[in-house]
Amino acid sequence: MQIKRTVKGKEKILNLPNFAPDATRAGVKGLPSEYLANTGTEAVVVNTYHLMLKPGAQTIAKAGGIHKFMSWDGFAISDSGGYQVFSLVHKDKSLGRVEKDGVKFKNVYNGSWEFLSPERSIEIQMDLGTDIMVLLDDVRPNNSDKETMKRSIDTTLSWAKIQKKKFLQEAETRGFDEKSRPKLTAVIQGGVFDDLRKYCMEGLLALEDDKFKFDGFGFGGSHINEEGELMKDALEFTASLIPPGRYAFALGIGRPSDIAFAKSVGWNLFDCTVPTREARHGKVFYAEGDKLRHFNIKNSKFKDDFTPLFTDCYCGCSEYTKAYLHHLFSVQDPGVFTILQKHNLTIYTKFVKGR
Repeated sequence: MQIKRTVKGKEKILNLPNFAPDATRAGVKGLPSEYLANTGTEAVVVNTYHLMLKPGAQTIAKAGGIHKFMSWDGFAISDSGGYQVFSLVHKDKSLGRVEKDGVKFKNVYNGSWEFLSPERSIEIQMDLGTDIMVLLDDVRPNNSDKETMKRSIDTTLSWAKIQKKKFLQEAETRGFDEKSRPKLTAVIQGGVFDDLRKYCMEGLLALEDDKFKFDGFGFGGSHINEEGELMKDALEFTASLIPPGRYAFALGIGRPSDIAFAKSVGWNLFDCTVPTREARHGKVFYAEGDKLRHFNIKNSKFKDDFTPLFTDCYCGCSEYTKAYLHHLFSVQDPGVFTILQKHNLTIYTKFVKGR
C-alpha cells in the first residue's frame, strides 16, 4: 500500500508499512535532518501542541512550512495535539478543562491560558504544511466508564464533522486539489469497548460522501492497559473496522513486540520515541531473525571490547568500537546519541518495513 501526495507537480510516495520517528518540536533530538534519510526514514511526526506554543505555527508558515523549517524532504505527519493536551488536563484539572467547543489549557512555557478548538487544530496543521494530518479528538483514559467514553466519542464525532468542513474550506482557500491536499486521518475512540469503537467508526464513515473520504484512520487512546500490556483485542478489532484502501495508523505504538503484533492484524503506519529515546540511554537494537533484541552499551563488559558495534549495518556504526561508544557515555559526550540514534532508526525502519 502507498500514500501519495502531489506537491508542486511532483508526486511524493510513502510505502507502507512504515515507521515515522517522533520529531516532536520539529526535530529528532540530537539527530539533524540530513542524517534521517540515511537511516531509511521516509516520514517524521511533529507535534501540533508543542509547535503551536513554540515557535508558533505562524513562524513556521513564514519559514515556508515545516519541510523548509527543519530541512526535511520526506513526508511530515502532524498529530492533532489532542493526546498531549488531554493527558495534561486529565492528569491535573487545574491545568485545563474540556469544553464543548474545544479544550482550554495552561501554556507549559509561560503559564498563559490557551484554547485549542477543532477549527484551530486544522488551521495550525495547515500552517505547518504537513503531508498527513490527524483530527483533534476527545481522548479519555482507558479506565473510563462506558458512559464517559460514549460522551467522549460523541464529542469526537461532533469535532470530526466541524474539522471535515474546515479542512475542505482550508484546502480550497490554499489552492489544493484532490491530489495535492494533505491526507486526513480520523481517530477511532472507544477504549476497551468494542461496541463503542464500532459506534465511533460508523459515525466517522457517516461523515463521508462521494466528494470526500478520510484517507486513513488511527487507533484512539492508549494502546496499553493498566497492567502495561498491549490491548491486543482492541487493536485487532479496531483494525478490522477500517475499510480496504485506507491506511491504518497505530498512533504511538513503538515497542518491537507491539509493532509486530499490530502489523499482523492490519496496522501499517507507526510512530514513537522508542528507538531514539532508548538510544540516549545506551540501548542498542539489533535484529535476530524476525525479532528485535537489544543490549546496553553502558554495561561495563564493553569497556575493553574493541570490536565494531556491528559489521553488517549501513548506518555507519561499523566505524566505532563498543569500547569507544561505552567511553563516550562515561564522559557524557552527546556525540554518542547521534551515532546510536542513527543506528536504532536504521534497524527500526528495516524491521517495520519487513526487510
